[in-house]
Amino acid sequence: MNKKQVGAWALFDFANSVYPAVITTTVFSIYYVGTIVGNEGGRGQWWWGLCVAVSALIVAVTSPLLGAIADRGGARKKFMLAYTVICLVGVLLMTTLRPGMVVAGFVIFVIANVGFESALVFYNAYLPDIAPPEKQGWISGLGFGVGYLGSALGLLMVLPFATSRTELVWLLVAAFFLLFSLPAFLYLPPDRAGEMGVPQAARWGIINFPEIVRAVWQLKELRNFLIAFFFYIDGVLTIIVSAGTVATETFGFTFEDTIILFLVVQISALVGAFALAKPTDSYGPKKVLNGVLVLWIAASVSAFFIQSPTLFWAVAVVVGLGLGAVQSASRSFMSALIPKGKEAEMFGFYALCGKSSSVLGPLLFGGAALVFGGNQRPGFLLIAVLFIIGLVLLQRVNDPRAVAS
Repeated sequence: MNKKQVGAWALFDFANSVYPAVITTTVFSIYYVGTIVGNEGGRGQWWWGLCVAVSALIVAVTSPLLGAIADRGGARKKFMLAYTVICLVGVLLMTTLRPGMVVAGFVIFVIANVGFESALVFYNAYLPDIAPPEKQGWISGLGFGVGYLGSALGLLMVLPFATSRTELVWLLVAAFFLLFSLPAFLYLPPDRAGEMGVPQAARWGIINFPEIVRAVWQLKELRNFLIAFFFYIDGVLTIIVSAGTVATETFGFTFEDTIILFLVVQISALVGAFALAKPTDSYGPKKVLNGVLVLWIAASVSAFFIQSPTLFWAVAVVVGLGLGAVQSASRSFMSALIPKGKEAEMFGFYALCGKSSSVLGPLLFGGAALVFGGNQRPGFLLIAVLFIIGLVLLQRVNDPRAVAS
């Protein structure tokens, strides 16, 4: 195991985590819903759900094909770099937005989010390359733990400008992401020579895509895991993208209070990611996921009933403990199920399930708010149902590491 490559890989998680912390979850989501659109009668929440859903759909549709092209064309790092640049361009374009620019904000966010999420497909595909199977839970947890540290530092960095100089927020996010992502492109394993050139791989992928899907479907354990993942990650992603507006619209948090809340959540997520990294290797990712999903079901139902901002604080911090673990254990579980040489292709399907599901969740949550006149609480029960379905379906998946032991 090359420690320099592991460090560079984890540092990319540190770099990119500033984006979801500031853009998806707090500052930009609140700015778009409340200032660019306005949230009278839940209108802003509906537009934000549409932003997330459309960008997720684009990633879902393109990721499996691009992953297959990257594997066969030997272009994993090139694709990761290209999509990172697309994300940075989208973030920089946010400096042009003003109140009322609803469609422009929609388009710019979609560009940035497609770049961010697509880069993760190729980033995740490096995990089997840099870590042996018995260390993948720990290395995956290290990435998420370091990532939540990046989120916390990113929130601290933009906090002085969040309400008065938002254009500086977007510039700082882009600079942070760019600076700390550079080691990954310098030290991660270079692209291997592919079976064919990228143009040939693209033609092959388009022609043979139904065969690629059929091959994945025939891998029973992988198929069952991806179906379960579809549902429970939908609940996770819906909470992530909606949490900022829930804090402000339902629980009356100020802009600054919301950022401080999520700063604390990032720290609790960091603690949870590191605390459960070793158990993921020792007991298997399935057992860790079972425990965390039970925690999230309880938290989702609790959020429907609680009225006090203080109790919301407590629930958010407890949920944060499982946030890094559910993502880390899922990535480790997926890595254990992938045939050798098809990492980017299979993580493309991982993104397909994650992002196609996250089309559903934000639309359901935003639609519920619209139907109930801006009341976001019914959406929490919909999220709990997603977690329950995911937990039940996960029981059909055999953990290959547990079977081997």
